[in-house]
Amino acid sequence: MNRILRKEDLPSILALPPASVCGIDEAGRGPLAGPVCAAAVILPETFPLGILDDSKVLSHKKREGAYRRIIEEALDWAVAWATWEEIGALNILNASLLAMGRAYEALSLEPAIVLVDGNRPPDLGRPCSALIGGDALHPSIMAASILAKVSRDRMMLRLDAVQPEYGFCRHKGYPTREHRRAIRSYGPSLWERPGFAGSLVPRSLLKTPGV
Repeated sequence: MNRILRKEDLPSILALPPASVCGIDEAGRGPLAGPVCAAAVILPETFPLGILDDSKVLSHKKREGAYRRIIEEALDWAVAWATWEEIGALNILNASLLAMGRAYEALSLEPAIVLVDGNRPPDLGRPCSALIGGDALHPSIMAASILAKVSRDRMMLRLDAVQPEYGFCRHKGYPTREHRRAIRSYGPSLWERPGFAGSLVPRSLLKTPGV
């Protein structure tokens, strides 16, 4: 049965051995363009938890360093995606849950506990607990947030190489002034999420996503 953890549940959750917990988080719910990315991570008992934090507050250098340690040392990890087409068809919440489910399904190990950042656990076919603000509270979710953010940022750099005029290398698809200006100047990029850019340009100008 899925449930939302309360603050008073946190000490008992933090006391669990890291190897028994799978943390899941996503990156990319807020952008106008690009996919949403989710990651699932199971850490070993020996992992240096001091290098972990919410991916959004780590510097680029520290985030990249933590990313390397996670993929090298984690007992199991996976990254999965929901495309901009799926976001347009399902809405961003359901697409994020879809990506989380895909990340979990890609794991080889079966954890005792699954923790997800936020207040809406995905349907994994097994009990799953949601922890609001979990990416700043539990190391397994912190690790997942780092994998998801670094993976998505790297994806946006690849998209920038195809359409550099949109500045994805800088804003990663988020609705910055630069991104909005580019949409008004050039029309939607190949990777704008259907419906997200409609307030900036006529819907008739929305392009079919693709590379």
